[in-house]
Amino acid sequence: MTQLRIAIQTKGRLNEDSMQLIGEAGININLGRRKLLAAAKNFPLEVLFLRDDDIPQAVADQVADIGIVGENEMLEKKENVQIIKRLGFSKCRLSLAIPKSEDYPGIEWFNGKKIATSYPVILKDFLDKNNVQADIHVISGSVEIAPGIGLADAIFDIVSSGSTLVSNRLKEVEVALQSEAVLVAPKELSPAKQAILDEMIFRMESVERAKDKKYIVLNAPKEKIDAIKAILPGMKSPTVTSLAEEGWVSMSSVIAEKEFWEIIGKLKEVGAQGILVMPIEKMIF
Repeated sequence: MTQLRIAIQTKGRLNEDSMQLIGEAGININLGRRKLLAAAKNFPLEVLFLRDDDIPQAVADQVADIGIVGENEMLEKKENVQIIKRLGFSKCRLSLAIPKSEDYPGIEWFNGKKIATSYPVILKDFLDKNNVQADIHVISGSVEIAPGIGLADAIFDIVSSGSTLVSNRLKEVEVALQSEAVLVAPKELSPAKQAILDEMIFRMESVERAKDKKYIVLNAPKEKIDAIKAILPGMKSPTVTSLAEEGWVSMSSVIAEKEFWEIIGKLKEVGAQGILVMPIEKMIF
């Protein structure tokens, strides 16, 4: 039987978020005692656990069919893979930072400076694009300490909250890349594997659509249907069902979490009662 192999980071937040996404798509991975390769119990998928910086090459070399990796790692490795879906988690940015005590007039500050980084390819592309000539010093590990020990004038590194920069008396001055987890694949898959991938993406998107959405059910006088429909447009239009009590209906729809309290207030104003709100697990279109 044809199986699709997906490469995922061995550990860390990206691993956790990736496994959660796969689980929410109804795919149960049997981890067991084997840590490198694990098969799904109920879907033709197996998971290959690798270091994040090995995933782009593993997909390009067809060791894995697809992979979940940070966009920054994909761009740094420049392997022959393509993004087939942005996943919206593990967000970060790649930024240039300099000592807090330095005045920063603009990107020309970096001309002639030494910059420490673990991402020389992305950094060089960014500097070339901005016509900056700088010395790129490639290091691994704690890049942020480089200016403090005299190893470099500045750094180019991943920034999430910025707390690491603050603790090392650095300030972020240029953002070169906004990154997130992406699903990558080679240019072509066999028809059988492409069909499995399409089904997996369909499931993932069903879960995505349900996030930050609420299912709402309410009772209202029949004469208020049009007023409530204007407030609750839903996916197409609200569902309306007659109640046993003459002149009353039950209405249901889907609303966005961010609009929740505003919509509830408007519904109460036009006479809605018995409002019931429930989370949504998946939305299938």
